[in-house]
Order: sequence, then C-alpha cells, then structure tokens
Amino acid sequence: MTWHMPAETAPQDRIWMAFPREGQTLGETSAERDAGYAAWAHVASTIAGFQPVSMIVDPTEMARAKRMLSSEITLHERTIDDFWMRDPGPTFVHGPDGALAAVDWVFNGWGGGDWTASGNDRDLARFIADLTGVPVVPSLLVNEGGGIHVDGEGTVLLTETVQLDPDRNPNLDRGRVAEEIARTLGATKAIWLPRGLERDYDTFGTRGHVDIVACMPSPGVILLHDQRDPSHPDHAVMQGIRAQLAAETDAKGRSFEIIDLPAPETLTDAHGPVDWSYVNHLVINDAVIACAFNEPRADTQAQEILAAAYPGRQVIGVDATELFARGGGVHCITQQQPKPRAS
Repeated sequence: MTWHMPAETAPQDRIWMAFPREGQTLGETSAERDAGYAAWAHVASTIAGFQPVSMIVDPTEMARAKRMLSSEITLHERTIDDFWMRDPGPTFVHGPDGALAAVDWVFNGWGGGDWTASGNDRDLARFIADLTGVPVVPSLLVNEGGGIHVDGEGTVLLTETVQLDPDRNPNLDRGRVAEEIARTLGATKAIWLPRGLERDYDTFGTRGHVDIVACMPSPGVILLHDQRDPSHPDHAVMQGIRAQLAAETDAKGRSFEIIDLPAPETLTDAHGPVDWSYVNHLVINDAVIACAFNEPRADTQAQEILAAAYPGRQVIGVDATELFARGGGVHCITQQQPKPRAS
C-alpha cells in the first residue's frame, strides 16, 4: 500500500498537543514551571480560536490543565514523559483511497539522552490513532515529526545528524532511510541537509531537527532560517545550507525559490548562542501561528514574510521565548491531523 503525507497546508480536522508535566524540561523553580505551563496553554488557546485542539494530559497534571485550558479544548488522560507532541506523536498520512492513517515511528527520546525518558511516549502515536479511529502504519525507523518536512508532492527534507544518528539508527544509511520514508510518507525525493542549528546540539537539543531550519510553504518554495550576524555560529551553518538548497531540485524537478526568513536580533542567552527561529511556525486552516520573541521589528518582518508565503491565512504571533528556553517552538509542541482526502 502507498501512503502519502500531505503538505501542512492541507485541510485539517484538529491539532494535537500534550500538556506539560514536571521534569527537567519544564523548569527547576516554580516560576520557571509556571512560565512553561502558561506558554503551552497560550498556544493551545490561540489555536482553539480557529479549530479543535485535543490535549494529552498526564494524570499528575489533569487538575491544572482543567484550570488553565478552556472547555473547548478536549482533554485525554494518559501517562506521558515529555510534551513535545510533534516528536512522539503520530505523523498522519493518507492511504490510496484518501482515508487517514497514523505513522508510528520508533521514539527513543531524541537519541536517548540521559536527561529524558521515553518509555511512556513510545506508544503515544498508537494511543492517538485509537482515539481518532484510524489504522496505524508501523515503522522501525527511529524518527520524530520535527525531523521531517514534506511539500506534499514527493519532496522531503531530512538531516544527516537526525535520521543517520548512530544513537537513533546505527545500522541504516541514506538509502535505507529514504526507502522507509518513501514507504511511509510517499516521498520520492529526499534532500539531506548536513546538520541543524548550533544550539540544537546542546544537552536538551534534538541534534538537528529540520523544523527550525527550513520548510516548504508551497511546492518549489523554501522558507529558510537566515542568521545574518557573522558572529553567530549559525551564520556559517546557514550559508552552507542555502548554497546546497540553491543547487537542489524537488521531486518534480523544479529548482527552489528560497525565501530568507531573518532570525531575531537576539544572539545569545545565559547558555550561549540561541536558535530562535521563525521557521518553527504552525499552519492551521485559516491562520499561521508564528513564533514571536518580543522584538517588534523582527517579529513584524517575519510575520509579513509568512503572510506572503501563506496567502489567505491570518498570521498570529505568540511569545515563543519560554518554548525555545526549553528546546523548541510552536511547531515542536503541536501536530496537525489532516482531514481525509476525497478519493
């Protein structure tokens, strides 16, 4: 059977999220934890103003979730470890008849760092598939939703330090990964980026997720993170990636139109160079939920670029500083469930 992952701009039924629970990622102090809870809740309420949101909630956090989330958000109780839904959650695909299915990647906590546990998240995709009443597409590939991006027409962006990570898939090479991606997502052209942003290789990083580097808002077009300050390590990283993509073609043989998405002006925080990125946005039916960083000039510029890339959708900025302080952005904490496609 041939499966096909639609573009993120395809019509959606709902967005899936997971409510934060206490642990290293959320924060060490009560103030840090409260800021994390508030950030997740704000993203959820913003999305819920447009379309349904379903939230997985650990039993230890159900009372707090009920207090902080509006009644229009559907809550599902289940024990979880982490709350970055894009990664342990399902990747939804269409079958040949247009019916929906859910790819269940192997999730091992972004390569199995000692700071994370993944045992309670490994069956999360199946749990959500059961809730939505769709079949599971099993895969033995260790992968995460933030490590892939498709255009819906056969092109997928991957990163060598993610899918070829020896702590993820020690026995696989490019060819075998591409075969499995083709089987599960219907992507016939894999474009391998050499790496991700510098901060993503720190302790709490994913080792190179593509969803803060590049995305394809429409076939033949790439929105690309653009770090313009030569003092930031991602300046050189992105120069190399931009040169590579300028020479690439997609699954249909088209050269890419590259749209630069300038990084915020902030370069560092207490832990070193930041990986703040406007690429990490969520596309929903009538809007784009964009990361904002309390930088009016840069935030406005990014939202104008996103509005042009996604015509007909309202662009709404949400403060993502607390999300990135914990290792990701708006795209990382969400997962879209597309509508079935008419056969």
